Formats: sequence, C-alpha cells, structure tokens
Amino acid sequence: MKLLSDILYKVRLEEVIGSTHLAISSVTFDSRKVTKGSLFVAVKGTAVDGHHFIERAIADGAAAIVCEELPAIENHTVTFVKVKDSSWSLGIIACNFFDNPSTKLKLVGVTGTNGKTTTVTLLFNLFRSLGYATGLLSTVQNKINNTIIPSTHTTPDALTLNELLATMVEQNCEYVFMEVSSHAVVQNRIAGLHFTGAAFSNITHDHLDYHKTFEEYIRAKKLFFDHLSADAFALINKDDRNGMVMMQNTRAHRYTYSLRNLADFKCKIIENHLNGLFLNIDNQEVWVRLIGTFNAYNVLAVYATAMLLKQDKVNVLTALSNLQSVEGRFQYVKSPGGIIGIVDYAHTPDALKNVLDTIKDIRSGNEQVITLVGCGGDRDAVKRPVMAAIACEYSDRVVLTSDNPRSEDPEEILNQMQKGIDGKDQKKTLRITDRREAIKTACSLSKPGDIILIAGKGHEKYQEIKGVKNDFDDLEILKETIKTLGI
Repeated sequence: MKLLSDILYKVRLEEVIGSTHLAISSVTFDSRKVTKGSLFVAVKGTAVDGHHFIERAIADGAAAIVCEELPAIENHTVTFVKVKDSSWSLGIIACNFFDNPSTKLKLVGVTGTNGKTTTVTLLFNLFRSLGYATGLLSTVQNKINNTIIPSTHTTPDALTLNELLATMVEQNCEYVFMEVSSHAVVQNRIAGLHFTGAAFSNITHDHLDYHKTFEEYIRAKKLFFDHLSADAFALINKDDRNGMVMMQNTRAHRYTYSLRNLADFKCKIIENHLNGLFLNIDNQEVWVRLIGTFNAYNVLAVYATAMLLKQDKVNVLTALSNLQSVEGRFQYVKSPGGIIGIVDYAHTPDALKNVLDTIKDIRSGNEQVITLVGCGGDRDAVKRPVMAAIACEYSDRVVLTSDNPRSEDPEEILNQMQKGIDGKDQKKTLRITDRREAIKTACSLSKPGDIILIAGKGHEKYQEIKGVKNDFDDLEILKETIKTLGI
C-alpha cells in the first residue's frame, strides 16, 4: 500500500479531481487487472486506448484514475488525475510505487540494432564470475543471479520492469545489465529509471514497420542518451557512422570504443578463426572463445563498460577469456562427417552480412557456404529483398524459407525476398517454405567441410504461424537432421 500523493511524485499533473491522500493497493494499465484500491493508468497504446476502459476499471474497484482526457463521469469516491502523457506518467508512477529500485542499483542499458543481447549477457556473466550479485534483462531471458525468469519483450513494460528491479534489490543485486529497445524508449517503458551508464553498439536498417523512417529510428535510440543524468556514462561505438549522433545532447560523461579509429577504448584483432578470437585490448593480449569481428566489438564494449564501472583490468580480461558464446549467436556444431552448422539470430541485413563476413574470414575457400534464411512476418518488409540479396552475394547455395510468418502469408514473404535475387543467382537458390524441410535440404546439399548457416531465429524455441507458437528450435533440428542423415 502506498499513498497516491507519494506515487504521483514528479508526475507532471495538469488537473486533480478528488483527494490524493488515498491508499493505493496496486497500479495497472490493464483494466482486467484492476482490483479494489487499484490505480488505473489509461494509456493510449498502438492498438488499444485505455481511456475506453475507465468505466470498467471504476466498476471493478479502482480508487484512482490517471488519464489524458477526463471522462464525463461523476464519481466522488474516485480520484481523477489528468496528465499530458499517460505512458510517461506510468513510468514515473511505476518507479515510485516500487520505491525507485533503479537508484539502488548500478543499472547499465545497452542499445543498438545488433549486439544488444550478446553484450548484456556477456556483462552479466562477467560480473557474476567476478563475484557480484547481478541482474539481467534481455531478449532471451531475464535473470536474477542464477534464477531464470522468462522474457516476453526486449524491454518489459514499466510496471513489470520496476517490479523486476525491485526484486533484484531484494536479492542484493549490485549490477543490472539491460537491453534497451527503440520501442521501449518511445513507449516510455524506461521513463523515470536512473541509469548508471548506457552503451551503443550500432544502428542499421530495422523496425521501420514501427518507426516508419530510418531518421525516426535513430531519434528513438538517441532519446535514451538524451535522458541520461550528468553522473552517468555514455559509451558509443565510434566505428558506427551514427555513433556520435547519440552523444549530441547527452549530459552524461562521453566515452568511445573502436577497432578502426582513435578512441578511449581500442581493440585490434590478431587472429580470427573457428576456435575464437585473439585480441589486443588496450595493449593487453587476450584470447576469447567468441568468433568474428562483430564479436570483437561486443567484447570491447563489455571490457569498456567494466572499466567505466571501476573494475580491475587484469581480472576483467582474465574473466573475458573464459566466457562462452551466447545462445543463438553464432552457435555451431560439427558433424561426425566434418560439416559445420551455424545457428545465428541474424534477422537484419547488417547482422546477416556480419555473420557471412565472419564465415568468409574463417573458411578455407574450398568448401561451400550454404545459407538458409527467412524474414519475419508483420515486420519491416523493405529488408526482405535485401536479406535475400546478401545471402546470395556471400553464399554458394541459398535456401529461402519461413522465419516467423506470424499473421502474414509465408509465400508472399518469400515472393518479396525473391525480388532481391539477380538472374545469375536464381540457379543457386532454392525456395522451401517449410523450415524443417529447408534445414533437411540444406544438410542434404552439403558435403564434408561445408558450412551451413541457419539464420534468423537463433535462440527462439518456437515458430509463430497465424498467432500460434509452435515448438521449433533451429539448433536441435539441425542436430537431429545431422544424426538422421548420418552426415
């Protein structure tokens, strides 16, 4: 229970009708979760407007309503609070309701198109290995020390997020590493949180189904840095051409990392092959078990973040050398017959190119590279032909297949992908809608030494078709197929 007046601290109030000296039992923006004594926040979402459910919330026992438009309801037992922006207010309210847990933690957010999950997971594993109680908020899973909490969004809603952070405080966590998506920024899911630091990996073509233009997508990422406090740090990848844009209005202390330019934190790749990377980080040589140039950036971002969090350099580099790759990120298996199968979450043009560039760096040149790729439904359609073109440019054989078609017709998605394939590449391209059959075919086409890339779904354990999530694990199906075919 908390007083409404305390919950509304720092919320920009436009009008209050009724008393704020009320005991509030819970806060929700979902009218179905209202119980006696609840505060209901009416949020205008992308699909549903919470203002339409104010009467229902009152009928179910709501003690107070936060809204942008006051309803034509006379009810002297309920307090109405008018605000300019309900979603922003919800973030502040959530922080207050859970006693502002982010101020009691060292919370670091990582944003960017590619590398977020790998970076926050490596940071979590690094700080756990250094002996700290640590929290993780990621696309793959949320964790509080060794306890796994299922993840449904890259960044949870403001209430769920603050509740998780409050639990992390209760579990004595000192550090929390969190993916921050562009959706979360513009939807105010992180409103009111205090970040110790923020890191930017890169920005490439993605989520234009939501943001509409690339400029809006960049602006969404930049807003995260704009809202950092003066005592926070902002760390950006200087090799990304939009990296410095993130720094323009931030009040935070500014730092850069780079493989190619002068920067605060520097790294050079000495060796890059299937067993890992041999790196020189800030004039110290270190071997890591991750593969590829894109992972060199991820490792450098992790190292730089640890240094900004005042960790010991030698301890950090030693711990980094023991870290494993992240689930669904360049995970590979080698068959008894010598075929290498790689599963990766690459679902953007840039991510796919990065993975194929890495394969190019580690291949001998005598083997085939067979790439299986699809594109998700109900997402940015512009990238579909681009993804197919990249697969063809960097592969000897290509299998186009379904990813998560969601509500779309998978055949139409593949039609759009095929528009990116030149006439000369048609002969090396197959189209197999059934993903399981496509994996089987890719394996059947291979011979000893060949490399098969299964791109797009990575860590996901399902395939979503017409609103139904069917069990589907690329890595497990790859292993089963190798065993069945005896290759």
